[in-house]
Amino acid sequence: MNLLWLVVQEHGAPGAEAPNVFALTGNVMFWTVLIFLVLLVVLLKFAFPPILGYANAREKRIQDTLDESRRQREETERLLEQQRQELNMARAEAQQIIAEGKQAAEKVRQDVLNRARVEHEELLNRAKADIEMERARAIESVRRDAVDIALAAAAKLVEQKLDSDNDRKLVTDFLNRAQTPGARA
Repeated sequence: MNLLWLVVQEHGAPGAEAPNVFALTGNVMFWTVLIFLVLLVVLLKFAFPPILGYANAREKRIQDTLDESRRQREETERLLEQQRQELNMARAEAQQIIAEGKQAAEKVRQDVLNRARVEHEELLNRAKADIEMERARAIESVRRDAVDIALAAAAKLVEQKLDSDNDRKLVTDFLNRAQTPGARA
């Protein structure tokens, strides 16, 4: 700055008019360019490296933040897709469990129906067997009663000698007794 002060004093002699800094004279242009170049060298050497370093560091931080955001977005998308797949698998599994439950219920229903049919058939067969046995007993009882009656009627016929009207009356009585309730042929 002392150099600049000397220049201003040299041109600013007493009684001379004040120098015009905006006038394009060779001397002013030379010093302006020289000062600009010196200032540029000083700035390039001392000011620009920290400024550019700060700008580069800031750019790197921004790029790192953008990269981290991209990675997080990709991770989020991957997790979201994984959750969707798990949800779809859970839905499929739930549907499979429901289908298996329906099949199991249908199988139980069929088993119950089959057991009921078997029990019904057994009960029906037992009832038929009981009825057939009772029928056979009744027929046997009727046969015994018929034999007893026939023997009694034959004994009466043998005891008495009857005519044909008496024989008919005896047979009619026998038939009437055979048709009484509880005695079926």
